[in-house]
Amino acid sequence: MTHAPRPALPLSTLAVCCLLLAPTAPSVAMSQQVGREQEIVDLKLGQRVLVDDGTCPAGQIKQVSGAKMTSNGIMRARQCIPRLGPKTK
Repeated sequence: MTHAPRPALPLSTLAVCCLLLAPTAPSVAMSQQVGREQEIVDLKLGQRVLVDDGTCPAGQIKQVSGAKMTSNGIMRARQCIPRLGPKTK
């Protein structure tokens, strides 16, 4: 009993599979960090930015995220989260 060879995938299907399985870019996967909230000029819905402005207690850092779409643009949500790793300058 012999098996028929599998048909090769078309190049376009193979390319789509590679793009879907490729790891995300580091800039997308990692959060940005800025020194002041005023430096965030174009916050997108769902985007998270760490703000190291000293407003949170020791060991925490402020996280600003694009929380909700309004008629005036993206509404920001702010919260203090645990700081991961040493403080950066």
